[in-house]
Amino acid sequence: MDNLIPVILGMAAVTYGPRLIPFILMSNREIPKRVDAFLKCIPMAAIGALIIPGVFSATPDMPMAALSGMAFTMIFGLWKGGIIIPVLGSVAVTYLVLLSAW
Repeated sequence: MDNLIPVILGMAAVTYGPRLIPFILMSNREIPKRVDAFLKCIPMAAIGALIIPGVFSATPDMPMAALSGMAFTMIFGLWKGGIIIPVLGSVAVTYLVLLSAW
């Protein structure tokens, strides 16, 4: 228990360091457009990798419900943007498809 504080501080430094160092080193430089375009794709890829497997495992008996919810999210998200309405809408669409199957 005595060495808990150094462990917490070490984990904080290891977590915060990789975020701080590029910020300090790149603060006066222009990021190339190709690198910037690549970096803008990372959140979308991460969300896809984290959420899509869970979508299909949430409704294993009705994959059509998962597909319809994902389709709504993609169409509305590309059309209007945002995150709250596409997510809530996909939940509603999935629920309606599951409800209609009963």
